[in-house]
Amino acid sequence: MDIKLILHGKTEEAYLLEGISKYYKRLKHYISFSELIIPAIKNAKNLSFEEIKQKEGEFLLAKIKSTDTLVLLDENGTMFSSLELSVFLQKQMNQSVKSLVFVVGGPYGFSNQVYQRANFKLSLSKMTFSHQMIRLLFVEQIYRSFTILNNEPYHHE
Repeated sequence: MDIKLILHGKTEEAYLLEGISKYYKRLKHYISFSELIIPAIKNAKNLSFEEIKQKEGEFLLAKIKSTDTLVLLDENGTMFSSLELSVFLQKQMNQSVKSLVFVVGGPYGFSNQVYQRANFKLSLSKMTFSHQMIRLLFVEQIYRSFTILNNEPYHHE
């Protein structure tokens, strides 16, 4: 199974880049993991929030294959513990999912078309985090999930 993370904007803070890089390297031992950065919408100042969501959604959907399992990181999604996330990932692998795509929405959320295409919605927290922080938190949780699935001592419970 391949896992892809799609998000808006590049991470600029050095301390976050260091942490993200650390977990990307660790993840390579378990799974194919990649990211795709969605570029900013041009002339966004002249568009409504709905128009921005629509344009972001069109770009996103053009990058998603019909065979991809699409998981939206959304404030209204299901919240998992780390153990539950590892079970979710194991179920995807057991169902022979080839490509699991997680998407962090833009500042205004997702378009209706993206919600309709989604296979699942996942919430990392009820709190709001920057896209840069979410990237680090998410990749650490994916790494943690694989250490749990492999009975490694990274996760203490």
